[in-house]
Amino acid sequence: MKRILATLLVLVMVCSLAACGEKEGEKSAEGKKVIKLWSITVDTDSNRQAYIDSIAEVNKLYPDYEIQMEATENEAYKEKIKNAMAANSVEADIFFTWSGGFLNEFVKQDRVYELDDAFKDVKGKDIEDKMFANVTFNGHIYAVPTTMNIVAMFANMDMLKSVGYNDVPKTYDELIDCCDKLVAAGKIPFGCAGGETWCVTEYLEPLAEKTIGSDALSKMFAGEGSYNDAGLAKAVDYLQEWIKKGYFDPAGATTGNEQIKTNFIEGKYAFYQNGSWNCGDITAKAKFEVKVAEFPVIDSSKSAIGELIGGPSDVLAVYKGSKNAETAAKMVVKLGQLICEKAYANGNGLPAWKVSVDESKIDPLLSAVAGIVGNSKSLTLFGDTKMSGTDKDVYLSYVDKVYSSQIDGAGFIAGLAKDLR
Repeated sequence: MKRILATLLVLVMVCSLAACGEKEGEKSAEGKKVIKLWSITVDTDSNRQAYIDSIAEVNKLYPDYEIQMEATENEAYKEKIKNAMAANSVEADIFFTWSGGFLNEFVKQDRVYELDDAFKDVKGKDIEDKMFANVTFNGHIYAVPTTMNIVAMFANMDMLKSVGYNDVPKTYDELIDCCDKLVAAGKIPFGCAGGETWCVTEYLEPLAEKTIGSDALSKMFAGEGSYNDAGLAKAVDYLQEWIKKGYFDPAGATTGNEQIKTNFIEGKYAFYQNGSWNCGDITAKAKFEVKVAEFPVIDSSKSAIGELIGGPSDVLAVYKGSKNAETAAKMVVKLGQLICEKAYANGNGLPAWKVSVDESKIDPLLSAVAGIVGNSKSLTLFGDTKMSGTDKDVYLSYVDKVYSSQIDGAGFIAGLAKDLR
């Protein structure tokens, strides 16, 4: 009997210790359950206010919970989240991440909570299916798109009009004709920051997409298709032909993006092809008429207008190890929707969601880009975002060799086919 009682006592003690070892969900000063959010919206981030205001609204919708944000600078955050995921010790319920390959690494580690159920009432109604392309893996949604950006072609209309173009060229042949006339007039068609390889991709990827089509390019970036594609080689050769014909500022070969953007704003180039996040700067500082357009189609048998490079890369996800994962999943969907609307209203990014704002108060260039996105057929995420870390580095090294004319189109596809697939 004593032995039985002793055994029962031990079991009770073990169970008590186990219960004590489980952490209760953290409570706020008001006794609410805390939902921790990790983000990159530090004090200087342009979207910080959108986050603060959106968090306040979601907290009102969930009176028993309180979202508390912890922000870390962009580059430091990348290391912080990667290390925490590797150790399965993320001290957050909701976390900011980048879509595509960056997010997929965490999904593969089984660290991210599925959001299929959380989206069932809004998917297709408040947010279009195409916005989930880079947060969906193995048929499941793992993150909430917030703001997005695309590659946009900004045009100095004063310079274009000087060579007989009253609008941005609509076809590839018109674009080439316009550039030839600009060069003949002693003007520089394009500014590209060769010192930052991702800026070169802002030219190469639209050329590739409008030659081989968005589906083929997206599969390459996702690791599902071979780079050994004659059309891709042709796109590389187009870019190098531009270089040989003097379409690019030769001084830009080693220059950073901020200087190239400044040069465009000061009227040095006719075109600047870069992210739509530049809309605000260009509108505020350029002293000439600026229009923004989509890069034209090259091979209409494989591509079409409405196929864009870009998409929602800033997303929010839920940590699978969170004690409040189910509630956090519901909260993060609404949070992402609100951040999207407020950021767009503030002129800080394109909306991934359908939004209701006063368009007359939106930056005119950003509004024009939003119209381009609204009419889009597909969004191919930036290659260096879509890919995993190792593949991205290999890809960018070959892009760098293209811009410095170390390899041609054939060398580009052969190298990537050998080193990637």
